[in-house]
Amino acid sequence: MTDKPLFDPKAYRLTELEADLCSRVRIFGRSTLAPRAEKWDREAVFPAENYKDMAGNGLLGVCIPKASGGLGADYRAYCLAAAEMGRYCGATALTWNMHVSSTLWTGSLFDALDVSDDVRKDHEERRKIHHKRIIEDGAVYSQPFSEGGAAAAGAAPWSTQAQRTDKGWVINGKKIFASLSGHADYYGVLCTDITTDEPSRRNSLYLAVPANAEGVSVVGDWDPLGMRGTVSRTLLFDNVVVDPVNELMPQGLYYHMAMGWPHMFLTLAPTYMGICQAAYDFTVSYLRGEYPGTPPVKRRMYPTKQIAVSEMLIKLEQTKALWFQVISEACFKPNKEQLLRAYAAQYTVMENANDICRLAVRTCGGQSMLKSLPLERMYRDSRCGALMLPWTAELCMDRIGRGALYESGERDD
Repeated sequence: MTDKPLFDPKAYRLTELEADLCSRVRIFGRSTLAPRAEKWDREAVFPAENYKDMAGNGLLGVCIPKASGGLGADYRAYCLAAAEMGRYCGATALTWNMHVSSTLWTGSLFDALDVSDDVRKDHEERRKIHHKRIIEDGAVYSQPFSEGGAAAAGAAPWSTQAQRTDKGWVINGKKIFASLSGHADYYGVLCTDITTDEPSRRNSLYLAVPANAEGVSVVGDWDPLGMRGTVSRTLLFDNVVVDPVNELMPQGLYYHMAMGWPHMFLTLAPTYMGICQAAYDFTVSYLRGEYPGTPPVKRRMYPTKQIAVSEMLIKLEQTKALWFQVISEACFKPNKEQLLRAYAAQYTVMENANDICRLAVRTCGGQSMLKSLPLERMYRDSRCGALMLPWTAELCMDRIGRGALYESGERDD
């Protein structure tokens, strides 16, 4: 038995690859991820067993081309699959995104950039190295982003810095809330090249730092409200030498990627889209007396509960419709309306996930808050989404308002 698709392939006109990938994730999620999810949350430990299984079933290479041994998913296909995974274990889905970004950003998204044939050829040779590590060795990559300043929001250069030397790049700095800390094999570190110029966002580097490199350390505790299995501790880099072969993107091109492909920062949302669906599914099953491990008592006959489920479904369908439109139109150099819609989708998914969970808790009642049932975990996990850089709920609101009222270059004199 498998759950119904979050996005019905026929109704949403999914491609064969998208439908097959989502089915694969749903089966894996129900059979493997869901039974383990309580453990990662309760103990705040990384879901290492899940990653061993994903190495075996191909999901670590979801966005690696089929010619290189991967599943060949593009942006939309990955987002749909990640939403399905989010239904079963939010922490696994969220950390999976940090891993997949290293191949999605450097793969089909990079291919849209206007670069010379020589640069494209060099990049292709380098990314084959990373693809081989993932496919053949089961290597896990992470995506440490935040630093506690304005860089993660795209408003300042990275405070983590790299300098070119005869030995390679030498990195110094730190990343906070670094998911997979202590568990990834490579950290996809964004930093500023300070070799020749003053620190600038245009001089951003994207380097795969081996976790076992001298000078790499993980510090701090991890005991948060939700998404506890992400194990997002602090990473320190103290004169870490990185071979140029570990460049995930050619020097200077990350900035152009971030400017031209803003939808690359929307890939945290699929996890929370999945939580929206999971909370609704739990509520319907619970009120029908069909949820495994609970008494077969029906609670569906009360008008107040029927109204609450109506509210949940309306929010769910509104969220799905907007988000699906946005991931479907994601492209290189989107127009103003597309970008504003992307911010609106990010805000809507992150806020509605928690609101749907809130309605679920209130509607299902006291038993739903037991840690033996997943709704309590969903409720806590769902509150974390709106806080996540680079597109927090507050930043989305600010950019929507400013973008709607001002055209490019306009000022109030």
